[in-house]
Amino acid sequence: MTDLHRPLRSLRQGNWFKLICGASYQHLPAVRSLVLAYALAGADCIDVAADPAVIHAAQSALRSAMSLQKSAQQRGFPMDGLPWLMVSLNDGEDPHFRKAEFNPVYCPPDCSRPCEKVCPAQAIVFSRGTDRAPGHVDKLSEREFSGDLSDEFSGVIDDQCYGCGRCVPICPYDRISTRSYVFAPAAVAPLVLSGVDAVEIHTQIGRLADFKRLWQAIEPFVPTLKLIAISCPDGEGYIDYLWALHDVISPLPCALIWQTDGRPMSGDIGNGATAAAVKLGQKALSANLPGYIQLAGGTNSYTVSKLKSLGLLAPYFDSDPTVSEPAKTIAGIAYGSYARTLLAPILEQLEQSLDRSVKSNVAQSDFESNSELNSGSSFVSLPVAEVKHNLGQNFDDLEAKAALQREAVLHLEDSELLWKAVRTAHTLVSQIKQPMTAFAPSG
Repeated sequence: MTDLHRPLRSLRQGNWFKLICGASYQHLPAVRSLVLAYALAGADCIDVAADPAVIHAAQSALRSAMSLQKSAQQRGFPMDGLPWLMVSLNDGEDPHFRKAEFNPVYCPPDCSRPCEKVCPAQAIVFSRGTDRAPGHVDKLSEREFSGDLSDEFSGVIDDQCYGCGRCVPICPYDRISTRSYVFAPAAVAPLVLSGVDAVEIHTQIGRLADFKRLWQAIEPFVPTLKLIAISCPDGEGYIDYLWALHDVISPLPCALIWQTDGRPMSGDIGNGATAAAVKLGQKALSANLPGYIQLAGGTNSYTVSKLKSLGLLAPYFDSDPTVSEPAKTIAGIAYGSYARTLLAPILEQLEQSLDRSVKSNVAQSDFESNSELNSGSSFVSLPVAEVKHNLGQNFDDLEAKAALQREAVLHLEDSELLWKAVRTAHTLVSQIKQPMTAFAPSG
């Protein structure tokens, strides 16, 4: 079978790189910038929330990335086509599908607010009128350009929270809780599986019946997909459960990834987190499951060197892209919180630059002349009718703004800020790509 897809080739070569934007992360400016930077840096897959607005923002960023491919290659970045776009679904309660919440009215005025300091997504803020703890950094002012927050806002910025849960145990007054959500398969499957390349299902041991219900809703769309991924944390009966899942989904007409979720959403913590990710990857490999094994949950700058030291990252090839043979080595790595944190300081500046450029475009032209979502494009995108149905009257504004944002990106083609973000992303992407890319981008 001829291999026409660079991401599939990366899987088969053992140097697959996936960016996890976050199953609960809905901050559209950051999603747009993350997708753009990591696509230009050579990522193979981008995993986003199963939210039509988020999917739309990611697809718009991919269009921008494709228009900048030549510039990226001239600067030495190994971009060769677009990464696959993936959405994440869950069959039950899962830490990736939740949001933190609390009522700031009940926060004691003398609290040092450790929740604000520990939040990696900067999703917790307190109004300027409130007394600050010594050494406090005013995060609210960094977001004013978006116009989404007022000086009086306090609490959790819902779109920016991705459910890591670090704020919950650190609250000295036990005032922070989380709310979880589970997708209704029949309602969401037709939407999120129209216009994406891959689907990842988050499950846990003991939820086979729930998995089957979700799979029944997804199964009609599987022939249109390039990849199915299954993510499951460790526990008693782990291997038996994965084999039971394999029996449910077989046979598959596309590639299959087993994502080993070592220590969820902990990659920006340190070396200990990556040890958990690698350990679970070894356990999955020992099961001789058909498909590819890909690490997640605790992956960071230590992960590649750890895998190499254990001899787990040697490239391997198979003749059939659906992979009927068991994996022999780790095929790839997915990076979430670490990849986002790595770019956070640059992305804040880049988002502001893009926002200023968009506003400039709005001042110079009307929405109609800039709204050209699908004209002459070979990109896969959500059917307009379905997105309109789910977004209602907000769709026209979203579509027009996306067009203006893509134009704004082109205006930033020579911006050092944009290519600084890509260079930084490439420092992570290149770690696993090193066997086949022996050059350093000029940026």
